[in-house]
Amino acid sequence: MNYIQQAFKVQHEWWRYLLGALMVFVGIGIFSVPHVAAIFLKQLKGEADMSRMEDLNYLMTLFDPNLNLVFLLLPFVGGFVFLLLSVRVIHKQSLRSLTTSRDKIDWKRVFTIFLIWGTLSSSMVVIDYLISPENYVNNFDAGKFAILAVIALLLIPIQTSCEEYIFRGYLMQGIGVLAKNKWLPLLITSVSFGLLHISNPEVDKLGSIILIYYIGTGFFLGIMTLMDEGLELAIGFHAANNLFTALLVTADWTAFQTYSILKDISDPTEATISDIFVPVFVIFPIILLVLSKIYKWSDWRNKLLGPVEEPEAKDYKILE
Repeated sequence: MNYIQQAFKVQHEWWRYLLGALMVFVGIGIFSVPHVAAIFLKQLKGEADMSRMEDLNYLMTLFDPNLNLVFLLLPFVGGFVFLLLSVRVIHKQSLRSLTTSRDKIDWKRVFTIFLIWGTLSSSMVVIDYLISPENYVNNFDAGKFAILAVIALLLIPIQTSCEEYIFRGYLMQGIGVLAKNKWLPLLITSVSFGLLHISNPEVDKLGSIILIYYIGTGFFLGIMTLMDEGLELAIGFHAANNLFTALLVTADWTAFQTYSILKDISDPTEATISDIFVPVFVIFPIILLVLSKIYKWSDWRNKLLGPVEEPEAKDYKILE
């Protein structure tokens, strides 16, 4: 039984997924209250300009970067908690079956891709720094970095897991069992994942072309999930990507503005091709090829585009 097909074993009527999605929004809203309250207090004290509340870059200047990071990540904690509650209560589904088609969650897969992408992405930053040191300034402050490291290690894996469980997990399975195919959930979750980032500061700086990277990343993670019949690789990759980014390099125009080791002061518009097109059309396909060799993936067409058929009754009994 494949990854999407497992959802037939649980309560999977369309209204349950709608209710579950609403529950996630409720969780995000509840855990956004501390940030909203803090901004409100700033306004009462006359320390915030109410006319600029729509400007995300301005909001980032109201608080210390470490506190900003907590405010940024807390809503994902709420979304994740409420998603897990919805899966258990509304769908009667286990975390294992939402995560993987294997008998148990394969943590080795999570840590393997985490180390691979963490090492590769960090190496690319180091190489770029050595080639163009004028594009960076030293941003390291031991005390502030130590606090950042604790916040990042505790909250970023929750943030990235929340996104993976929503898009490559909950929605991938939900749309798959309703549409009874694999290509539609892959398409919808990848595009919606990319558009979720449309409010990021990077979009204002680089323009809508950056959405190619976000949507392309969505397809990359979705393909990994369908080919590997589980979320483990997507979870590990996403966690490494955001965690190493937060710790290694920041910029005034990115969503993660942190006390990282380096600060990028270059003009990002000059690196559009290397930062957007190379990862999506060169690096990600190479990673998929390497993973296909490691995990012996096959039957790509069926796994990515094929039908999702409801199992026969005897199959349910075997897997209970």
